[in-house]
Parts: sequence; structure tokens; C-alpha cells
Amino acid sequence: METGIHNTSEIGRLKKVMLHRPGAELENLVPEYLERLLFDDIPYLKEAQREHDAFAECLRAQGVEVVYLTDLVVESITDNAVRQEFIRTFLQESGVTEQRMEERLYEELSAMPDGEMVRTMMAGVRKSALGKKGGRLGDFLAATEDDYPFAVDPMPNLYFTRDPFATIGRGVSIHKMHTVTRNRETLFGKFIFEHHPLYQNAPRWYDRGETSSLEGGDILVLSPEVLAVGISQRTRENSIDTLAEAVLGKSDTFKKVLAFNIPKTRSFMHLDTVFTMVDRDKFTVHPNILQSITVFVMELDENRQMRITQEDGRLEDILKEHLHLDHVTLIPCGRGGAIDAAREQWSDGSNTLAIAPGEVVVYARNDVTNRSLEDAGVRIHVIPSAELSRGRGGPRCMSMPLWREDI
Repeated sequence: METGIHNTSEIGRLKKVMLHRPGAELENLVPEYLERLLFDDIPYLKEAQREHDAFAECLRAQGVEVVYLTDLVVESITDNAVRQEFIRTFLQESGVTEQRMEERLYEELSAMPDGEMVRTMMAGVRKSALGKKGGRLGDFLAATEDDYPFAVDPMPNLYFTRDPFATIGRGVSIHKMHTVTRNRETLFGKFIFEHHPLYQNAPRWYDRGETSSLEGGDILVLSPEVLAVGISQRTRENSIDTLAEAVLGKSDTFKKVLAFNIPKTRSFMHLDTVFTMVDRDKFTVHPNILQSITVFVMELDENRQMRITQEDGRLEDILKEHLHLDHVTLIPCGRGGAIDAAREQWSDGSNTLAIAPGEVVVYARNDVTNRSLEDAGVRIHVIPSAELSRGRGGPRCMSMPLWREDI
């Protein structure tokens, strides 16, 4: 079993990965609150779980050790003091303002076994569930005092484990998310990387207490020396300054950060929606970035001060220069066709998970893009995706590598 964190590329042989199997949080999605919870549709839980199990089994069949977010959180509750801190912090960040409601939630969570408690935190708490118990009138009134049905909101985005934190080299960045809805997810990372016996000593590149947002879908480890970060709808330039200073100043290998300035729209949500690395010299791409893109190259000078230079040009040329490649193959989503690319980009055709150089996991529904990958000599492992894709994230979004072999 691999211990600690080791992630020096996007394509090194994947040895250990963290997933989150979708749970009851998806059954707390209702049409009226989809926008609030960052969903466009409601996945059918049982089928989403079958698809996710197929994803996990696909990885295991290729020799990858799969661990689950819920289990890691439970294993991080190492004593009663940690448990009490965990519950208190969770309630503080859940937006509960009524004291009696907070007391009631604290009582119920404290009485649960660790696993049930963590799953309940993730699933959210319906007011109706609280209102059915108790010997005080206020307990019942709390369930009916307004139309909003939740005492604590669900966390339906949790199965996209890529975003709340990121592994970079031997360290980790724990993020401040762009939205309040998702920021609560990073609490689980906080306790894992503070208390889990295998991960508590990992260097910290970024912390959830920062004031500007950073999300894991915007972070690509292109090589042991080059980190790419997207300036996106959900990751701000101030966050990249902080991350770059930490990684370049304290890591053993990284020499430069490439900050890609991408459109600030939902269809370009994160950098890994725009492109992903599938081999040493092959990348899947959103067709709309094939013409020109702006990159800010961040490096430390001889005095250990940050130096930033701007480069404008083709993605292909930028990648060749900074990764020291003679040739780069860009594989457009949907073969670049106006209709196929738009349709398959909607279901994350450019978002692949590399499990080894030239070997990736893809969604079955993106068949045009998948044929392009095969034509380029990339081996694909196809997983079912009818329900998982409704959350607007692909195989890379659903996985957090904990250990990759070096290239």
C-alpha cells in the first residue's frame, strides 16, 4: 500500500486514487434548488452508483488502489477531541443560525457512529427529519417556520473529488472554493490532512482559510517541474500568486507555474474542461482554444523573487516550449465539429483521467472524441456515464490521485 502523497505528473502510472461514491446527497436534489447547489439536472442515484462502481472497478482492474473519501474522513477522527471539533466546525460552516436548531443537530450528530455521522453531513439534513422527534415545541416549529426544506444543505458535488483539494508533488493544497455551497466540502480535506495517520504530514501549499478562490479542476501537474493553473470562473489570480509562491519556494522539483487565462464561463469552468494531458505529447482540448491563448509564466529569479512574463500564442507551441517537446498532438473534443464538439463538451469529452502514459478513462457517451483518441494511438477504458455526466464533470473531475509513479 502506498502511503503519503506522490504526484509529479498527469500521466504517471496511477497507483492510488481517492473517489467518493455518490450517496444520499443526490436524493436531496430538488428542481427548485438546483442552481443553488450547482446542478443542471438530477441524477438517478441507484444508476449513478452502478456507474461509479464500474469506474472504481475499471481502475482496480488496472492495478489502482481505490480509497474513498468517507473512509478517509472516518479514519481521521482519531479521538473524541477531534470528533467534537469536527462536529462544531461543520455546524459553524453549515449556515445554521437558530441556536435550538444547532443544538439539536449537534445532539443528533454526536449520537451517531462515525461513518453514519460523516454520511449524514454529506447528505444534508431535512427539517422534516428533525421535526419528527423531540419534546419541545420549538423542535416542531423549526421544521415549518419557512418553506426551505433543509436544516443543512446537501453536498451533491462531492463525487467530483478533484476540486476541494489537489495533490501536487509530495504536498497538498486545500482550497477555498468559489461558492459557499462547495466550500463546505473542503472541511473533509482539512481533517484528513491534519489528522489521518497516512497524510497528516503532507506539506501544505494552500489553505482553505485564504480569502480568494482556488479549485482543483484548474490545477494540472504537467511535469515534475511545471505546474499549470487556470485563471478561470472559479480560480482567481490572487490565489495563483499564493499557490505559486508556496510551490516554487518550498517544493523539491517545481521550477515554473503556467497560469492559463481561460474564458470565465460555465462551459470553460476549469482548466481541465479546456484540456487534459493523455500522453507525454498528447492532449485533449476544447476546440475554442486552438487559435490563441494567453499564458503567464511564473518563476523565481536569482533573488527568489517572483518573475512573471506574458506569452500569447498557440497552445501547441506553448506546451512544446515549456515541456521541452519536439511535437505535440492536440485532440479536439468531438473532432472539432460545431455540433459534435458542443454536445460532447457538455458531457466533458475533453476531461479524461490518465492512468498511465497513453492510457485513459473516458465516458462512453463521448463516442466521437473517444474514436479520435484511439486514432491518435491512445488506449481508452470506457465507463458508463448516463447519470454521472448530469453533474457536469468527467473522469478526471471524479478522481483525486494520491500516488502516481514518476515518468
